[in-house]
Amino acid sequence: MPELAAPTNVRFDHHRPDTKGIGTATPRISWQIPAAPDDYRQTAYEIEINGSAHRVETPESPEQILVPWPGAPLTARESVSVRVRVRDRTHWSEWSEPATVEAGLLSPGDWTARFVSPRTALDEPAPILTGTIDLPADAVKGRLYITAHGIYVAHLNGHRVGDEHLAPGWTAYDHRLRYQTHDVTGLVRPGGNRLEILLGNGWYRGRLGFQNRRAVYGDRLAALAQLEVTTADGTVRVLATDGRWTARESAIVADDLYDGQRTDLRRKGDEKRAVDVLDADLGVLVAPDGPPVRTTEIRPATAIFTSPSGQTLVDFGQNLVGWVRLTVRGGRAGDTVVVRHAEVLEDGELGVRPLRTARATDEYVLAGPDEVTLEPELTFHGFRYAEVTGAAEIEAVEAVVIGSDLERTGWFESSHELLDKFHENVVWGMRGNFVDVPTDCPQRDERLGWTGDIQVFSPTASFLFDCAGFLTSWLADLAAEQQKDGSVPYVIPDVIRRPGPATAAWGDAATIVPWVLYQRFGDREILRRQLPSMRAWVDRMAALAGDDLLWAGGFQFGDWLDPTAPPDDPARARADPDVIATAHLARSAEVVALAAAALGDAETERTYAGLAARVRDAFAREYATEGGRILDDAATSYALALQWALLPGVEQRARAGRRLADLVRTAGYRISTGFVGTPLMTDALTDAGAPEVAYRLLLQTGCPSWLYPVTMGATTVWERWDSMLPDGSINPGQMTSFNHYALGAVADWMHRRVAGLAPAAPGYRRISVRPVPTGDLTHAAARHRTPYGEAAVRWERTDGSLRLQVTVPVGVTATVQLPGGPVIDVRHGTHEFTASDAYGKASVLPAEPTIRQLMDHRPSWDPAVAAAREAAVVADEAALARRLSPYLDAPASDLVDAATGGEFHPGADTMRNLLRKEK
Repeated sequence: MPELAAPTNVRFDHHRPDTKGIGTATPRISWQIPAAPDDYRQTAYEIEINGSAHRVETPESPEQILVPWPGAPLTARESVSVRVRVRDRTHWSEWSEPATVEAGLLSPGDWTARFVSPRTALDEPAPILTGTIDLPADAVKGRLYITAHGIYVAHLNGHRVGDEHLAPGWTAYDHRLRYQTHDVTGLVRPGGNRLEILLGNGWYRGRLGFQNRRAVYGDRLAALAQLEVTTADGTVRVLATDGRWTARESAIVADDLYDGQRTDLRRKGDEKRAVDVLDADLGVLVAPDGPPVRTTEIRPATAIFTSPSGQTLVDFGQNLVGWVRLTVRGGRAGDTVVVRHAEVLEDGELGVRPLRTARATDEYVLAGPDEVTLEPELTFHGFRYAEVTGAAEIEAVEAVVIGSDLERTGWFESSHELLDKFHENVVWGMRGNFVDVPTDCPQRDERLGWTGDIQVFSPTASFLFDCAGFLTSWLADLAAEQQKDGSVPYVIPDVIRRPGPATAAWGDAATIVPWVLYQRFGDREILRRQLPSMRAWVDRMAALAGDDLLWAGGFQFGDWLDPTAPPDDPARARADPDVIATAHLARSAEVVALAAAALGDAETERTYAGLAARVRDAFAREYATEGGRILDDAATSYALALQWALLPGVEQRARAGRRLADLVRTAGYRISTGFVGTPLMTDALTDAGAPEVAYRLLLQTGCPSWLYPVTMGATTVWERWDSMLPDGSINPGQMTSFNHYALGAVADWMHRRVAGLAPAAPGYRRISVRPVPTGDLTHAAARHRTPYGEAAVRWERTDGSLRLQVTVPVGVTATVQLPGGPVIDVRHGTHEFTASDAYGKASVLPAEPTIRQLMDHRPSWDPAVAAAREAAVVADEAALARRLSPYLDAPASDLVDAATGGEFHPGADTMRNLLRKEK
């Protein structure tokens, strides 16, 4: 039996250990217990805070996640060391290793610096602001607090400060502007010190959004910086941005996030210019809630080749986000090296049409033949391929991958190669689109924080990466930019700025995302902070619905990018927008009630639970029959109704589930849903008793399907099911991206139901292990670093047995159930279970099967499809399935008649003969 280990991974709020510049005076504390006796239960903990004072708190509590700060609030700049130990009924653990937390500047009064901007309108080139300070030789601590209007790169005495990119990041600048805290103790020196700040347009002044707007937040770049150096005797010397700073031009003559960066290495930019002190509100300054954008990987080129037109192309083997780093030599002064980017090739050349108006081009004017490394500082691109032109010789080329530096927390693997590649694509799609805000795409003239995309993807995101701080910050922007009537902008930060933007599924990010963060990370305070925003959105929906509580009419995105929608009209889906809108009103009202219950707000809980019940009744009366049919007979609408309990009758729900499964069958087990319905489909089918239909849908490779892009060489998730057509051409629509994460939301079902690892209480305090095995897989596994430690599940079918292994971290309990078996409760440790493998046996058709049963039986269905194609009755599986739609309950012996319209099709005899030969 293991001994009780000392706590590890002591951390503060949603930051990593040893955080500098935290934005709260009372950070919550969390820790993990790596090992403990089998009967261990935490009954108390002690927190030792050893900074300006020594404090110890000993509450009787089993909690270890986000526990309240036990001492006096921190003051601005205060740094303290924290240790934790825990106790069971009788024994204390050893103390944890100390973790340090340091407060940032907590109020506007802590700043002596002021925003400064170049006096002249330096649209081009990018300016560099400079300040100097003399320092003694006994400096013991240096901190730089810094932010900008625009994006900045700081250098102190010629050394780059920090490793962040695109700082200070993108927030709702009018309401919240992040500043960063850097430890520069190792960069200061005795005597003169020079601080230089390069400014770029970024989101603040550059081109932003598909409406081709510029300078959305302002037309002047500016910096705010405060360098504080403490000497041995405690004296603090300060260099703060003020009117004495100067400005000069850099070698970067143009920069834009969409269009790229142009750098002229011949430029010196020695002329000094004056700066203006701006009257900017320091009250909007906030410390970061999550990690910054950093370099997360360097990828070498996998191939360098010549295109049909004679251009040099570089393939990095992965659709990624960042830029190309080139080392060149041999060029003449004035020669230009040009790097263009694209996600895909078309006819062997860069496929740039999906970029729309984004140039995505970096240019470098060389100063001479010496070897030089070229890379941009003030832009980024989404690409797999790059085209490099110019007279210089390429010595080296690699891709610098960037993204918000989120800790990876979730993994999945199975026996299905294409499924594992799809999951890897989901991960890369998130990496590329979590660049300070959760964007829709990283490459074209858009890259916006669409609310609908993150609403559906947040459960998957919260499993794959620790995005709690990242999304906490984004939700603060959502609440800040929510309109007075409760409407939620389509994108956050809001650069579309349309009055009264209220659309279902997109606005519901206000309710769903906070609830997901609470469920996955156990952060009750995020509910408390967001509850007014959550209520305001539901109140707005209810007002639009009116007295009958049916939200009908008006603009809706609907089931966006349903595969039946034409390329130029992605909102024209099969599902009725009114059905979708009313369903979301019911769901969000229920979520607000649940959030209020978690906060102990009984009155709010009653109000919104009652509203949810009334909306469900209205939905059932207006849109559903007693027999379980939904008005529009669309798969998305059935999935919504089933997953959100919108149908009151047991038999009604059962029949709706059967109808949903039939819709999947008659679509040839291909996707027939868009952004709204897709994340719910596999859960709805599984809960309706049709898990094998869910697996047929998941593992389909024909278009449209999740795995079709994988068969086409995709390395990220696409925006459209057919962003690339089977012939290798790009979808003709004007909105086509090869790196969108929304349709990858099904990965959450893969984690919870395929592998079987699901949260059963907020923060994974309890875990539900209920895998849904299938004969299509011989094994599946998932592991997740919960706030308590790593949990893992793996099942395997071998030698007639189904074996399950479950690992539960200390502080967590799990409920385990194999299909058809008993429910077993287990505590921390690794546990193994074995049952008979019911999935290894070949399925057998009944003696007199129906066409439905034949379709579900792959050994019979696949030959039927092959015969129908060879006889030229239909072109593919989906077409045959549609033909059979009215005949599902007919005998399978009527298959040919049903497929050929009573043998009116000339291929009937051929198809029948082919099937006879197959038998």
